[in-house]
Amino acid sequence: MRTRLMAVVFAVAVTAVGCGDDGEGLVVEGAAPATPYSGPLQVPAKNLDEDSPRAVRIESGAAGRALECDGEIHSGGGSGPWSEGDGGSTPAEGLEAYFDIEQPDVPRTGYREERREGDRVLYSLDVEGRTKVAVIVAKGRKNRPGWGPETSASCDPAELPESFTDSQGYEIWTDRDGRRVPITTVHSNVGPNHCDWETAHFLATGWGEDARSYARDPGSVLPPGMLTSAYDGDARLPADARDTGYRYEDRQLWLTDADPTQAYVRTPDGVEAWPLVKDGYGCK
Repeated sequence: MRTRLMAVVFAVAVTAVGCGDDGEGLVVEGAAPATPYSGPLQVPAKNLDEDSPRAVRIESGAAGRALECDGEIHSGGGSGPWSEGDGGSTPAEGLEAYFDIEQPDVPRTGYREERREGDRVLYSLDVEGRTKVAVIVAKGRKNRPGWGPETSASCDPAELPESFTDSQGYEIWTDRDGRRVPITTVHSNVGPNHCDWETAHFLATGWGEDARSYARDPGSVLPPGMLTSAYDGDARLPADARDTGYRYEDRQLWLTDADPTQAYVRTPDGVEAWPLVKDGYGCK
């Protein structure tokens, strides 16, 4: 499965898939959405040698078409082969096989059967009546015995339920109007504990060639040379700094075009300067 990856150098500290599921089952009963997906359940998925929403959409076949994202598609693709016994004997078990085989970073509860056509079934996870995760399971395909995933796709994590993203360690920022911002625009997270970076904090803006990563390191736990300059917890906001409008709790993100190596985070206690993380550094 392809995910639109940003050129960040840290790992999001997430917990195992399945946490924060509000006690629902994997498949739930429910009425059909206001505008159920009416397109084909089998669409040839072609792999493209590029990192773009277009490529992800094409590679995710019919599942990508079934999404109703507010922004761009975030991840998707087709499944690989599996062995006898890995697939399910029913479509619902095929959906379970999707999670066991693919280990996707999406909610594991609350899916509804949206459409059934021959040996294919579309399962969807809806948020406010719109499909944010789509999984098409199929039966008896070559090198894929039993029921199992054929294609899958999901919207940006910011469009998934807040209970899920909170449980997975995502820090979803909001805009001036309080709307959740895609993680491909900006997001942050605590440093991973397996590298003993828990006192550090990372912030990422953009994605692909435009991606930048910044770090807050008050405890100086990050490796020497990882940052372009030292973290400053008592900085002065440059005169040309602009308020991006992005907020996370009591933090405000300010940037300046003159110096892209610094991100300024304003809090009720003052201003912090988070330096840029150099390419090639990361927690392994």
